[in-house]
Amino acid sequence: MPTLQDPAPFTEAGQRLFDANRATWGPNAVGLAESNDPLITCDPLGFPRSSLYETRGFEFVHTPTRTIQLLQYQRVWREIWTDGRALPSGVGGDDPSSPDPRWYGYSVGSWADDTTFVVETTGTNERGWVDYFGRPHSAGARFEERYRRVDGQTLEVTVTITDPEIYTRPYVAMKQNFVRADTQELEEQLCVPSEAIDYFKTIAQPAGAGAKP
Repeated sequence: MPTLQDPAPFTEAGQRLFDANRATWGPNAVGLAESNDPLITCDPLGFPRSSLYETRGFEFVHTPTRTIQLLQYQRVWREIWTDGRALPSGVGGDDPSSPDPRWYGYSVGSWADDTTFVVETTGTNERGWVDYFGRPHSAGARFEERYRRVDGQTLEVTVTITDPEIYTRPYVAMKQNFVRADTQELEEQLCVPSEAIDYFKTIAQPAGAGAKP
């Protein structure tokens, strides 16, 4: 079960967006029928939520120019470019040549030392939430992931968010250790829209209506 991190340092705009998100977790949780969590209808999980609260299993595949992160939940992948390119600027801007935001953003990576792989990401679709608690982010947010190999079986993952539009300062959204599982395969864990809609209509909505006075 996810746990709420330290209070996020919201700007006024960030607090308004957070208050408008009706999450099913946390101190202000609502019932599923009242929630506007995009995951309910199987919208893409997106980044950074995929790294913060759905890290059910992941792998890295290294090539000479990029690293591919395979994510077990929803069976998706991220491209992390390691060929020295810079992150795009002006994502989602008015310039016709500006790149569009993406659910998983644009990522570049490099090795800080022999044990630490650093990933910088921007241009993430702001419709995606940061976490289960409904924390928002803007399309201009910058995210830093640090994957540090503690030993042969343990990987320490730290995710820091820098988003002046939404947060008054950078803050560490997660710092957690993951243990390597050599024999475990990535399972097929999918959010199926037809099944989610059926569940919502037959269970969530009736339950929500029954709970109202």
